[in-house]
Amino acid sequence: MRRPASSLLPVLAATALLLTACGTEHTGPGNTGADAAEPPPHTQVDDPGKDGVRITSLTLPSASPSPTRSTSVSADSLPADSGVLATYEVTNNGTKSLTYSVVFTFMSSDGGAVTNQTTTVRDVGPGKTVRGTVRAGELPPAAPRVTQAKVLEVTTVPAGQAPAEPGTCPASGIRVSADKGDAAMGLRVVGLHLDNCGKRDYTVGGYPQLELLDDDLDPVDGIEILDGSGDITTGAGSDEPPRLITLKPGESATAGLVWRNTTEAGTAVNVPHVRVRAKAGADPVTVTPHLDLGTTGKLGVKPWAKAER
Repeated sequence: MRRPASSLLPVLAATALLLTACGTEHTGPGNTGADAAEPPPHTQVDDPGKDGVRITSLTLPSASPSPTRSTSVSADSLPADSGVLATYEVTNNGTKSLTYSVVFTFMSSDGGAVTNQTTTVRDVGPGKTVRGTVRAGELPPAAPRVTQAKVLEVTTVPAGQAPAEPGTCPASGIRVSADKGDAAMGLRVVGLHLDNCGKRDYTVGGYPQLELLDDDLDPVDGIEILDGSGDITTGAGSDEPPRLITLKPGESATAGLVWRNTTEAGTAVNVPHVRVRAKAGADPVTVTPHLDLGTTGKLGVKPWAKAER
């Protein structure tokens, strides 16, 4: 038996109310209801920058009971592992392509540094501007809340001489880099690393070939480069004689730069860049160990030695 149309109206009305209620049960990034997460504030930064690099804005987490983390930030707005995000731009005002190494410092409201982050911006052509972002990263629970940021330090090297990006291998099959080094009681030691990431054996012997360069990548004169570290200190290990070594694919070698930052009479010398060739005729790689040589006028160099696997 067919039910009259008038008897279906209450059922249809109840169904519509049920569907409407279900449609407002979940909130999403675009929802503007009272239960939606507030988007993080974007603070315009009046940053003069440094050497062509400046911060243009700072993304801060929404208000939260935690002094360092926000639990109400939309996942579409910020990376899951960061509550603070700085947007920056790099402008190359020079005439050659450059690779930039930039140290950003994230600070609390009183101007104290909370954390530093280093970013590499590769192959910025002359007259070009490249934009990107850098996160403050995870902070200890007791860390002050980050409210501001600035460009702390900028180092540039010719784009074709920058150390290869981690995990990549240059066309030469040889990757040269420098570590962050170690310092104690005025003694400085920075390690040079040579990795055979290619498919053929690579033979090297003796000492790496070095050129000391200033901020403008011009040669620094008046510094004596010594074979070995014995004339600098006895605390950097014994000076092994240079040997011819062959690195198979996947093998590595290390050398070392050793100096003191003693300052006496005269003008202290700082060397921001060192152009390194694994051996004579090899492709140059410019690293930035920032040698604070004081007034010593000396830099000791340890020979290449095969690294233990």
